[in-house]
Amino acid sequence: MRRKRHHDDPDNSHVRAAGRRGGPAGRTAHPAQGWPLALAILSSIVAGMLVGLLYGFLFTRFGVPSFVITLAGLLGFLGLQLWVLGKTGSINIPFDSWIVQFAQQWFLPDWLSYVLVVLTVLVFAAQLVFIARRRTKAELTAISTTSIVARSVGLLVVLGVPTWYLNQARGVGLMFLLFLVLVVVMNFFLLRTRWGRAVYAIGGNVEAARRAGIKVKAVYLSVFMLCSTFAAVGGVLAAGRLAAANQGSGGGDTNLNAIAAAVIGGASLFGGRGSAYSALLGILVIQSISSGLTLMNLDSSIRYMITGAVLLLAVIVDSLSRRTRVSHGRA
Repeated sequence: MRRKRHHDDPDNSHVRAAGRRGGPAGRTAHPAQGWPLALAILSSIVAGMLVGLLYGFLFTRFGVPSFVITLAGLLGFLGLQLWVLGKTGSINIPFDSWIVQFAQQWFLPDWLSYVLVVLTVLVFAAQLVFIARRRTKAELTAISTTSIVARSVGLLVVLGVPTWYLNQARGVGLMFLLFLVLVVVMNFFLLRTRWGRAVYAIGGNVEAARRAGIKVKAVYLSVFMLCSTFAAVGGVLAAGRLAAANQGSGGGDTNLNAIAAAVIGGASLFGGRGSAYSALLGILVIQSISSGLTLMNLDSSIRYMITGAVLLLAVIVDSLSRRTRVSHGRA
């Protein structure tokens, strides 16, 4: 692990000065509550988990569509965020706190980043081989060896090229490594546990899953809680990356990118298909498009339209794929 400083200001004096003044442009910081940082982060994550529990309860108890629940929650909690921020409109985090250093300044050594990329690809390939052997043993259609090799090589390219590019400058941040670890762990739980199989079964056909004895409501609650917990973790890391939480936090194209990343990565909006690696692939594609359009110095309006078009194309492909599976009796 190494720590790199900003190129334009080697000692980061402008950031420290801004923190002492209360943030950029001399804004007054929101009064601190005096909580230890670890306790504050844990409380945020627990709050996110409770939000997911509330969403899951509304969905399972009253049958409110999940999209409506999350949309209403988005509006409600954005309002709560503005209320918490108060008149100052910003809560600044000390630049020397470990959460800010973790999100901004801590990077992996070049050699370790390449080793982790290779290990990730090997784990991915091993999981595909395990699934293929299990399906073959059950006399079901299994993915071919050629397809496994092609997917593994594709993942190696998708991860290796950005890693090489990042290592030309500052390197791969520990925050991205945390994301990668979460992807691998969640992919394991989705593919290798009874809970994961229940998630796919409910996504494919909820009534068939219920008749098979799966506790549908419990699985729904767990998924809602996991989603909101990960969202809370993302919010904490985003605050650490910016060293502040302000009125614009969680706004902009954050929600569009979250949906687009999952769909472009291959997760089906109709349920029953996708993987944790889909999120990894999708976010790399979305960020590559965003970074490329930014480097081309295009206006944000153009970037929004292009990203929206890519998302629409991904949904169309998903719909056509589902229609094909239905016609062949594989839906």
